[in-house]
Amino acid sequence: MNYKNKIKPLVLILVLITTVSIYFKYSEPAFSDISKVATDIEVNSKELVSSYILNEKTANTAYRGKIVEVDGIVKEVTFLNDRNTIILYGSSKHSNVICDMQLSQAEEVRKLVKGQKIRIKGVCKGFLKDAILLHCILTNTQIDE
Repeated sequence: MNYKNKIKPLVLILVLITTVSIYFKYSEPAFSDISKVATDIEVNSKELVSSYILNEKTANTAYRGKIVEVDGIVKEVTFLNDRNTIILYGSSKHSNVICDMQLSQAEEVRKLVKGQKIRIKGVCKGFLKDAILLHCILTNTQIDE
């Protein structure tokens, strides 16, 4: 194998690594402190799920990639794999809002109880079976009905 045949694969690997690094660096903004980022949309959890069930494409246009504040009722709180997750009731018993909380929120998340009405701010990533919010923080844990 001559020198040129050895260099081509190395150059291709280098280009691939650079491209992937650039893609991941610029494809999603970093939200280290979402409390300092302006909210794009306020919605309740039932409306958010309903809009995705009704028309996912339209809902993605409205919510995906945006900073969303969601009012909802706590269905479940989990602490699996060093992740704090709050699940808010959605508009159907099979579709909810999954909120992946920032680690700095762990103490506040532990105080939540099922049935409590709260407000969460996070980045909407879309809908699988549930609406997904990432980088979430609690903005209010005592919402009046």
